[in-house]
Amino acid sequence: MIKSMTGFGKATNEFSAKKITVEVRSLNSRQLDLNLRMPYAYKEKELELRSEISKQIERGKVDITVFTEFLQEAMPVAINKTLARVYYKELKTLAEELNDTSVNLLALTMKMPDVLKAEKEITELDAEEWKAVKSTVDKAIEAFQKFREDEGNTLSAEFATRIGIIDKLLAEVVAMDAARVDNIRNRIKTNIAEVIEKEKIDENRFEQELIYYIEKLDITEEKLRLKTHLDYFMEAMKELGSGRKLGFIAQEIGREINTIGSKANDSTVQKLVVQMKDELEKIKEQLLNVL
Repeated sequence: MIKSMTGFGKATNEFSAKKITVEVRSLNSRQLDLNLRMPYAYKEKELELRSEISKQIERGKVDITVFTEFLQEAMPVAINKTLARVYYKELKTLAEELNDTSVNLLALTMKMPDVLKAEKEITELDAEEWKAVKSTVDKAIEAFQKFREDEGNTLSAEFATRIGIIDKLLAEVVAMDAARVDNIRNRIKTNIAEVIEKEKIDENRFEQELIYYIEKLDITEEKLRLKTHLDYFMEAMKELGSGRKLGFIAQEIGREINTIGSKANDSTVQKLVVQMKDELEKIKEQLLNVL
C-alpha cells in the first residue's frame, strides 16, 4: 500500500488551564526535512521530540507546530516591577523634555518588552504538562499518517487506471504487429520494384536482406518486457514505502515504450506510443509525491 508524502494532521488537548494544539503538514522531499516550532518553555525537549518524530515519519518536508493558549480570559502574569519603573522613569523624562503631558505613561510602560511575563513561562517545565504535549503530538502524527494513507489510496487508484490504459494500448500494438511487419515488407518490395526491374533482383539475396532489416524492427522482446514492467508496477504498489521502486519501474516502462516507438516504423503504432507516453508522464508526475 503506497502513501502520499503530502499530509496534514491536527490534534488538541487540555492540561490544567492550557489548550495544547499540534499541527503537522508535509510536502514531498527526497529525505526527511523536519521543521519544528514550539513555545520557548518546551525548548529543552526539542531534541528528544525530534528524535521521536523521526522514528514515526518517513520522507517529506515536514512542518510541525506546537502552540498553547490559556483557557481563562486573563492569563496569569507577573509584572517585572523593577523594569517597569525604569521604563516609566525614562518615558517621564522624555515627556517632560518634549513638554508632552497627553501621554498615558503607565499604559505605555505596560506595553514595553518583558514588563509582563506569564507565570508559567518563568517556572520550570512541568513533567505532566510535557506528557500532555507529547501525547498531543502523537495524536496529530496519527491523524497525519491517516491522511497520507487516504491520499495514497487515491494515488493507487489513479496509477492503476493509467497502467491499465497503457496495457490496453500495448494490446493494440501486439494485435497489429503482424500486419505492421507485412506492410513494411510490401512497402520495401514496391519501392525497389519502382527503381529496379524485377528480373534483375536476386530473390534469395533480397529475402536475406529483408529478413535482416525486419529483425532490426522486431519489437517482440520490447512488448514482453513492457508487459512485465506493467505487471511489476501493479505488484510494487502493494508494498509499503515503494515510491523510489515505482520510480525506477516507471523509468523502465518509459525505456521500452521509447524503443517500441523508435523501432516500429509505423504511423499507427507511433500514435499508440504517444498515448502511452502521455499516460506515463502523468504517472511520473504523481510518483514525486509517493513515499
